[in-house]
This record gives sequence, structure tokens and C-alpha cells, in this order.
Amino acid sequence: MLVAVACSPISGDGDAADPADWDGVVSNSRGQQLNLFMWGGSSEINRFVDNVYGPRLEAEFGIHLNRIPVADTVDAVNKVLSEIQAGRRRGGAVDLIWINGENFQTLRQADALLADWSRRLPNARFVDWDAPEVGLDFGLPVAGFESPLGSAQFQFVYDSARFGPEELPRSYAGLLQWVEMHPGRFTYPAPPDFHGNRFIKQAFYELTGGFERWLGGFDSAGYAESSPALWDYLQELEPHLWRKGTSYPPSLAELNRLFANGEIDFTFTQLPAGIEADVAAGILPATSRPFVFDTGTIGDSHYLAIPANAAHPEAAMVMANLVLEPELQAAKLAPANGWGDGLGISLSLLDDDSRRRIEAVLDDLGELALEPALLESVRLPEVAAEYTVALERDWQQYVRR
Repeated sequence: MLVAVACSPISGDGDAADPADWDGVVSNSRGQQLNLFMWGGSSEINRFVDNVYGPRLEAEFGIHLNRIPVADTVDAVNKVLSEIQAGRRRGGAVDLIWINGENFQTLRQADALLADWSRRLPNARFVDWDAPEVGLDFGLPVAGFESPLGSAQFQFVYDSARFGPEELPRSYAGLLQWVEMHPGRFTYPAPPDFHGNRFIKQAFYELTGGFERWLGGFDSAGYAESSPALWDYLQELEPHLWRKGTSYPPSLAELNRLFANGEIDFTFTQLPAGIEADVAAGILPATSRPFVFDTGTIGDSHYLAIPANAAHPEAAMVMANLVLEPELQAAKLAPANGWGDGLGISLSLLDDDSRRRIEAVLDDLGELALEPALLESVRLPEVAAEYTVALERDWQQYVRR
């Protein structure tokens, strides 16, 4: 499908307003229904989107937000590609996608995204586009095709009622020793689940000498030479896993359930502001605490993108602009509001009042979150999306099978 689509670039709806004419964008967006396709695996995030963004869009712009949950973002990507391949060059079902990584790359390669809009949004002035973690999505330049929504960083979660911090593994080498001493008490989601992908990619970094050698484009020869170290490690890990590695949880939700039931000792989170929302919702025990490996954890940004054949690109631009408001970024950051997502904007570009509001949230995260300075000190970058695709594929061959 990708090859067929890529031969026919899509320019989108020629009637879409130019974001440089923001009054025109807002005027054209009134009365539109915005079909937002996003990962639906968190009821807390879903509730935030519905209860915070939805009413603002309706009251201020007359836009009705129709959140469409998907189990995996690739489902939305495939819908866009199928429509374009079928010749539906306007009026597509998908107006806006929560996206990053290989899904962004797929749509870019297919010329299936609206171009040159994100940096011209009014609130784009709050975004540090020169920061690599913002301007590059898995090594691919954002280049006006995406607008930041927030940021994330992979963390482990343990139950402080079962273990003290001094007992925790702090590297993949340490994790192997830990599971050998605690058989059946650890597992991870099966790729292509996002959290499973991130777990094995971090292991790939550590076991092949660090992320630095994988920066830049995809090194197929280097990957073929070095990746066996990862498969050897995961195969050595496997007999000590939950159910002796005969099955893997399909999602983070299932991993959280096993953890809450006491069947395993670790789960994961991607929320830089901590796990307060998951504890408050009863998903995780109150004694849960996040921790990270000393060898580093992957952090990145996530974005909103508009398909080139979107039926309502103006409404999509309005929402992408809305989520960049400092007030709403602060609300999204605060775990008490049900999310705890990282910032998509830069504190250095805000006025004093907005900066103080966000700093107050960061200062009040408590023991259910790690210090921002600690997360920054162990933050690892993402690399080219082709590595994720290769790791997903080869995990199926060398581990699952």
C-alpha cells in the first residue's frame, strides 16, 4: 500500500485556510466535527481529553470533538492510507492523529500528511523547535508536519511495600540477575505494544554499547551484526519470566493488572509527572513508586498530525493550537487532573506567570514522581524509526517463536 500511495502525493483540501490567516482558520472551523484518532488504552487520559479539550473547543470555537479510540495508532494510519489508495483525496474520516515514531514516518513516506502548518500556529511561539527532542521525531525532522502535544519518558514502577530502593535492579544486566533470583515475578508487554517496544529498545542500547552508534540513519549492517546480543539476552531472560515466558501480556493495561494483583513485581509508566493519576484511579497500589535504570531511559515527544485528506483541517489546527496553551499544558502535566503528561512547550519561552504556574506543578509532584532533574540526567534519545520496525519484527522471530 505504501508504494502505491507514495506515487500519488496528496495536497489535501484546497479550501483549507492558511494558518497564517488565523482568523480565517477559526472562522472556517466553526460548526465542524473534529474526528480525533488516539490511543484509547487509558481511561484517565480519555477522560481528560473529553472533559478538558472537548468543552473548550465547543464553547470557544463551536467545534464538536469526536474522540475515536484505537488500540494502536497504526489502525488510524492504515485507515488514512486505505482511503488515499482508494482515491479519497478529500473528506477523509481522520482529521487529527495523536502520533509519533514509525507511524509518523509511514505517513511522511506516503505523502499523506498536511504540510507546513504547525510552526505557523499562534501558540507555536511557545515551542522550542530547535530542541532535538522536539524537532526530530525518531530522528526524522518534524518539518511542519506535526505539532507537539507533550513528552514522555520510560520508567519502571515497583511496590515499596514489597521492596526497598536498594533491592531494585538498575540496569538490564542487573535485571537478569534479579529475575534469576525472583523467578516468575517479571514480564513485559509483547511488541508491537509501545511499552514492550521501548523495553527492548532500551535493552538494545545497553547491550550494544550505547545509543550513540545508532544515531543518524538506519545502519542495517551494524544492526545485523549487533542485535544478536539482544536476542541472546531476552532468550536468557525468558525462562525466568512470568509463566516462564510462554506468554506475554498484550498491553500495559494487562501488565498493570498483573502488578496490582501481586502476580509480578514491576510495571511501567511513560508519565514524567508520575503515577499519581493511576494510583488515584485504583489502577496501581498506593505504595507504588517509579524508578529508572542508571544506564538510562528513552524519552521523546508525541505530536498531533493532520492527514492530507482530512475533512476538517481547520478544526484540527484549532485543537493543535489549543493544546499548546500554557494553562492547558500545566493542566495536562498535573497528575491530579488525571494525566501527568510531560510538556510540549518550553518554560524558557513563557511569560513569568505561565512559567510560575507550571513550575508550581513540578514542585508539587510528590513521592509518586521522580525528580525532573533525575529524569533529565538519565534521558536517552530515540533513534530512526527503522530500528523499531526491525526490533518488532525480529522479536517475533527470535523470542516469541
